[in-house]
Amino acid sequence: MLKKPESRKTLTLLHSNDMHGDFLPEKLDDRLIGGVSRLSGYIRRVRAQEKSVLYAIAGDMFRGSVIDSEYRGISTIEIMNMLTPDVVTVGNHEVDYGIGHLLFLEKCARFPIINANLYLTTNQIRLFRSHYIAEIGGLRVMFIGVLTEEVLAQARQEHLIGAFVDVKEAAAEIGKICNAHRTEDVDLTVLLTHIGFEEDCRLASLLDPDWHIDLIIGGHSHTHLTKPHVVAGIPIVQAACGTDQIGRFDLEFDENGLIPESIRWTIVPIDDSHCPRDCALEEVLDRYRLETEAKYDRYITRFADTYTHPSRNEETQLGKLFADVLRDSLGLDIMLLASGSLRQPQLGPLVDRRALTQMFPFHDPIHRISVTGAQLKNMLAYLYRPEDSIQGRREHYQLSSGLHVTISASRGTLLSAEYHGAPIDDNAYFRVGLQGFHYQNMEAFFGITEDEVSRNAPTRIVATDCMDVLEENLSRKELVTCPTDTRYNIVS
Repeated sequence: MLKKPESRKTLTLLHSNDMHGDFLPEKLDDRLIGGVSRLSGYIRRVRAQEKSVLYAIAGDMFRGSVIDSEYRGISTIEIMNMLTPDVVTVGNHEVDYGIGHLLFLEKCARFPIINANLYLTTNQIRLFRSHYIAEIGGLRVMFIGVLTEEVLAQARQEHLIGAFVDVKEAAAEIGKICNAHRTEDVDLTVLLTHIGFEEDCRLASLLDPDWHIDLIIGGHSHTHLTKPHVVAGIPIVQAACGTDQIGRFDLEFDENGLIPESIRWTIVPIDDSHCPRDCALEEVLDRYRLETEAKYDRYITRFADTYTHPSRNEETQLGKLFADVLRDSLGLDIMLLASGSLRQPQLGPLVDRRALTQMFPFHDPIHRISVTGAQLKNMLAYLYRPEDSIQGRREHYQLSSGLHVTISASRGTLLSAEYHGAPIDDNAYFRVGLQGFHYQNMEAFFGITEDEVSRNAPTRIVATDCMDVLEENLSRKELVTCPTDTRYNIVS
């Protein structure tokens, strides 16, 4: 075997994204997959085997587990500290507990958290470091953090916080950072983004080649790739979501150490066949797990079957069930429940508080608005407007019983809308429920403003915590059945 020249430099770059508090392993076909213990074991093993190793996380460490929710992310930061990432970028769920709480969590982190486009509106000062330069094995690697526009929507209640949300603006901001900080001594420049795969592709096409962006490691869309997607010569990757896998780059630089001459990328499964456990991390995790068991293992109800939520972009069994529970409990005509609020693919037949919280970890208030039939149809048409007219990612909603829409699959438009079998009357009024996040961002999601709906009737918070409503209602029933009606009719 030929020995590599001593002058050649190598780098192993590991990466995760959208971990969402996925701390514990799951059993699949008599083997354990995922979990932070074996993820940490794999990272530690690679660090021991390879000369130069960096580990990056592309956002959304938080949300999705009771351990994360119960401790408002403090448990997650402690566990992430033990994973020893070299750099992390902010994801949209990092602000779920508030910008102020995120800044507190940053102080608890023993790793740099970067973001180039969250800033104070009063003086344009960034909230986080825009970039981080890691020096390892004679190499200087610069990471730049970029975020999705959803964070601005979440932070709108905090009027001093703003963000560059358009991809063109993000590209311009990246250019400023590269011009100011990417000197000749930087051997590799990596964008650590949380804007989704489609937006990563758009961003790559807008970057000036003279900025010398080498890689884009993304998150947010939970995209599973088998090989890098290359746009404008820039490899774009994601590692799906959770801790079941990790992305791995192996790079070899030319003899001068100036440019990556060879780039290999793989997705590595995290399982018990080749990933050792991190027993020290398990001790910390067990402490949090035991402290939450008494509270979250309480039995709530039993479903007649296992019900599913396989995708956030389609009508699902659990989506319809939860939308109906909220509508009926709160005296609404219609509940528009955000599909992204449901975080697991299935639930039941036995439902305890832990499983329900992992499925639905959000505690938004429910706002009741009053809209005319004409306004309701406009809102639905806005939801299903053609993709090329949408800036950013479109949200999908689960409809409560009684509302039925017909959508053109080819045009992506609303063809008709009915309420209890009859065409919606333009002059009728409907009491519609929206979760707090979606009420705060009505114009972005539905194309209607708070002022417009307030002219019909005062808006009102009918529940301060939607999770309380679901838990209380389901706990009073046994053998809960899922609605079987179809509320979306998609025609070609």
